[in-house]
Amino acid sequence: MSQIPANLRVPLVYIEIDNTGASQGLAELQQRIFIPGLATGGCAAIGEPYRVTSDEQAMELWGADSMLTAMVKMARKADPFTEMWGVALTPGGSTAEQPLAIAIDDLTDPIESGMLHLMIGGEPLDYLVEVGDEDRDIAAGIAAQINAGGYPVTAEATDGDVKLTCRWAGETGDDIDVLLNYYPGQQTPAGVVISVKCLEGGSGNPDISEAIAAMGDLWFTAIVMPFTDTANMNALRDELLERWGPVKMIEGIAYCAYRGTMAEAATFGNARNDFLYTSMATNISPQPAYLWAASYAATGARELGVDPARPLQFVTLPGILPVNTSARWELNERNLLLYDGMATHTVGGGDVVQIEREISMYQTNATGAPDDSYLDITTPATLGFVRHATKVRIQRDYPRHKLADDGTKFAPGQPVVTPEIIRDTLLDVFKQLEARALVENFDQYKTDLIVERDDSDRNAVNVISHPDLVNQFRKLAMAIQFKL
Repeated sequence: MSQIPANLRVPLVYIEIDNTGASQGLAELQQRIFIPGLATGGCAAIGEPYRVTSDEQAMELWGADSMLTAMVKMARKADPFTEMWGVALTPGGSTAEQPLAIAIDDLTDPIESGMLHLMIGGEPLDYLVEVGDEDRDIAAGIAAQINAGGYPVTAEATDGDVKLTCRWAGETGDDIDVLLNYYPGQQTPAGVVISVKCLEGGSGNPDISEAIAAMGDLWFTAIVMPFTDTANMNALRDELLERWGPVKMIEGIAYCAYRGTMAEAATFGNARNDFLYTSMATNISPQPAYLWAASYAATGARELGVDPARPLQFVTLPGILPVNTSARWELNERNLLLYDGMATHTVGGGDVVQIEREISMYQTNATGAPDDSYLDITTPATLGFVRHATKVRIQRDYPRHKLADDGTKFAPGQPVVTPEIIRDTLLDVFKQLEARALVENFDQYKTDLIVERDDSDRNAVNVISHPDLVNQFRKLAMAIQFKL
């Protein structure tokens, strides 16, 4: 008995209830998403993490048109059910802007009434041009529509030009593009000549250590990383490695995205070597990279939470817009990026953006030799689940047990564990993992498994295991050698 006193003499019946054997099967790993970003207002304190459950709450916390709110909205499109936290960081650096973001270059008579179809940071803006409008009228009307809200920029009209300024400071504003007639069939009304330019001049990023401090020891399985400068990437990398280690065991995967040409994406990917990072190459996408990162992270959390070993190929990134057909990367270009540490995407029917292959940024081992052991993020995701299931099973079955050698003749019911008992438990865990199609080759695992008491610390058991992780079906090669 564990609760009934041994020296109790008062009659008669005392029955304790013990739930330690109630739980069966593998322990599930709860997914949790963490999103750091920049606010433009709201009631949230800088550096204070908040659990967010709706778009409206995000707007109240960090401002309706903030970077952080936009990321939360995008993440919730992909996964509205996974627990999600956000934190606003102290802004730093200069603000991106563009004096000639929208320029009404010329008006020729007659002007036809019709819609101007603009897109700012992926958000559509349709403005009605009326017969008789002057360039300054159109510019002022567009600016007023932007300033009414719903866009990551503010606008100022001067004559026939619209100056756009990002609502927050830093490099992320440079990813805000301005497009004209993005969708097929859209066209500018006759008599109107208009040009657009993306924002530029943003510099600096917040210090990600502020977000790391906000995480504390809470377990986040998916972390959105919107800042891709080396200092911040290194700081989060170090935190991820500590969380991955054997002391904390609260591993997470950081999801980022890089907006640029193929050459620029390759340069970025080859500068890293991180198995707990995955970075999606976005091309010159209509939307900023931070929105891609948010969608990618939430999609990864959703899918890997269901099955950490199942590949993410062909999984849709909800809310993400592709580049126009003529600018999309060819197969050989995407294949090269997969050797540059960059995850890739394709565009399916209906212009739906899909994950093509979710690789990590890990490419070489400590000696600099090529190493594909952590090529796909399904590998650390599966290993994390295997470790979690093993840890919970041991803690659940033997929380306060004594340790004895194999063959010790202790009485039934005694809370004693031996190396052989632990070995049998680990084999049972493996069988359950095998039933979930996370590992394979049980016989080899059983043969290789070593469980023994420590020679120096007789309170410790040492285990060496060699689980064979299930792989992913990613390629079929076939030769059809026909006869006539």
